[in-house]
Amino acid sequence: MILIAHRGNINGKIPEKENTPQYIQEAAEMGYHVEIDAWGDDKGKLYLGHDQSQYPVTINFLSQGPFIVHAKNNLAIPLLEYHNLHWFWHNTDNYTITSKGWVWAYPNMPAAGLNCIAVLPECHGTSVDKFAGICSDYIERYK
Repeated sequence: MILIAHRGNINGKIPEKENTPQYIQEAAEMGYHVEIDAWGDDKGKLYLGHDQSQYPVTINFLSQGPFIVHAKNNLAIPLLEYHNLHWFWHNTDNYTITSKGWVWAYPNMPAAGLNCIAVLPECHGTSVDKFAGICSDYIERYK
């Protein structure tokens, strides 16, 4: 089972730490993959942050961790793609495909395909039995 810490959270939401480089690195060092949110700018720089670009980050940092990067704007996409990082973009799609071929299921959607990731199953009581992985704010529950 692939275990993914949503924005670095492992035992519940901590909004003031989410997507910060130190927080996501800590989750990665605990052995988790980490879903993070990234924004690009018109100068070719990347920033982490959920609702806006907040924390500058280098491509080198992103390529060192087991990160799955949620591109939050169109300027992030060419940077993530060019550097062959594991990334995806979606809004309210039921499913999207990551750059590494994982099926990313919107919360409360059933498993679809062999490499499907359940997102925030704790929010809807979604059964994770048929999923290849889980992305959760409470990922430690699924160890």
